Amino acid sequence: MIDFHIDKDSTVAIYKQLVNEVASAVRDNRLLPGQLIPSMNELSDRLGISKETVKKAYGVLREKSIIESRQGKGFYIREKNREDSISVLFLFDKINAAKQSIIEGFNSEVDSRCKETILIYNQDVRMFEYLVNENLGNFDYYVIAPHFKTNAEGLEKVTRTLRRIPFSKLILVDNRIKTLKGNYGVAFQDFEEDAYNCLMQVSDEFRKVSRISVITRPNSLYCQYIQKGIARFGAESGIETVFLTGVPQGIIRKEAFLLLNSELDAGLLAIAKCAEESGLEVGKDYFIISYNDSPLDCLVLGGLTTISTNFDEMGKEAARMVNTKQMRRVHIPFGMNKRHTF
Repeated sequence: MIDFHIDKDSTVAIYKQLVNEVASAVRDNRLLPGQLIPSMNELSDRLGISKETVKKAYGVLREKSIIESRQGKGFYIREKNREDSISVLFLFDKINAAKQSIIEGFNSEVDSRCKETILIYNQDVRMFEYLVNENLGNFDYYVIAPHFKTNAEGLEKVTRTLRRIPFSKLILVDNRIKTLKGNYGVAFQDFEEDAYNCLMQVSDEFRKVSRISVITRPNSLYCQYIQKGIARFGAESGIETVFLTGVPQGIIRKEAFLLLNSELDAGLLAIAKCAEESGLEVGKDYFIISYNDSPLDCLVLGGLTTISTNFDEMGKEAARMVNTKQMRRVHIPFGMNKRHTF
């Protein structure tokens, strides 16, 4: 019979110590698949801890699929068959190039036994609540991109809904929810700081720029945060920075347009057309930087320069958490993908 070592003076909760002891014994093959482990009463008496503490630890171990209970027989180390699949629910606000890149990155890294389901909640809090509640307990992991157009009350509803998912199964990608406290997984971008740091890293390139015109849609979810980062960069660099919700009538030489739209749209085409009519050459007489990289950006205007987080790596980080069953917080910062237009 294996001995479990518990330090009652440790700052680590006793149930967590017990979870770690069993998990470690399984990894080291000191506990084998199908092996019977002590009952809750037996382990409580042996270690001098409460039965409730053992019950909590066993609950976590079952959640992690490390042990299983057999009716009337007790608890056993779970037997994993090669055919056992790992089920993952992707719950996204929408599908676009960025989300597709997250999924592709995830698939390139995850265990081959993984089976995925993708559901869309369209940035709607009520739909999000419904989909989470309908699928609780149905999946091994929940990979969620939390993007909502809502107020503080709506955000609190989102936070309460997320708390219903065991944190050992929850992975947030792309965005983080600061009001959600706990040891869940998250691979995120920090919109304000990332925008500022990204531009600062290539600040020498902006010496050729006389003005930065930042163009965004009024309903963009995160433009206010990205704009703060860009404004800080402009102020510190001494470059005039203006913020617009539409394309200006004219273009000045050495003007850099920073388009904070997640997809290619009419604004980009309008700038290119206006410049062409004025005889200006992109990448020489004026510049364009777009937000969020996509495969098409390599072809647009001879190569569209972008600032973007690495969505592929974001997906890979989520997959690594699934593979290792270890939740962690990973910041995936912006980078500049330098091409012809800047």
